[in-house]
Amino acid sequence: MNRLGVIIVAGGTGARMGAKLPKQFLLLGGKPVLKWSIEAFENAAPQAEIIVALSREWDVSPHKACAGGTTRSESVRNALATLSTDCELIAVHDAARPLVTPQLIKRVVQLALKKGSAIPVVPLVDSIRRVEGGAEDRDTLLAVQTPQIFRADILREAYEKSTENYSDDATLVEAMGYKITLCEGERRNIKITEPIDFQIAETILKNDRNQVQISTR
Repeated sequence: MNRLGVIIVAGGTGARMGAKLPKQFLLLGGKPVLKWSIEAFENAAPQAEIIVALSREWDVSPHKACAGGTTRSESVRNALATLSTDCELIAVHDAARPLVTPQLIKRVVQLALKKGSAIPVVPLVDSIRRVEGGAEDRDTLLAVQTPQIFRADILREAYEKSTENYSDDATLVEAMGYKITLCEGERRNIKITEPIDFQIAETILKNDRNQVQISTR
């Protein structure tokens, strides 16, 4: 796999979880949420350079870390300044998506190598309405996941030219005039935000363990 730089954004406080610890440090299947995300990239790309953006008081990552910002965009900017300059691709992943698989990571990487960018998406299953009324056609909409992977020069240029804060990196890169390539995501790649998300994630992991037991009998 070509030289890959990985930014794992883990600077959130997880206020909606209502826990004493930020959600990225809560245990999921016996391991911190953050560790699941890190291990997925270690398995998919063992030679990748991993930078974790998190608050200084929670700097417990075995990988190189940088200070998490007050916004997601600020965290990514800090990580870009820390990341080596010889990476061909840069992946940005939310630590709160611990169930990302190495297979998905490899798929997004390969597409980004060909197209310059790639983001995983899945079709919406719920009906969608605007806050101020009016239904949306869900068949024309997609839910965006991470990792979002870009050619390094594209992502760096986008952050150098903009000081705005964006909800995700693809929105920023697209605002700079670059085309975003869509890649098939995974339903299991959920974002843990509220307590019920933890329950769903635990159920998925339990099913994974059961499948392994069945396959080894």
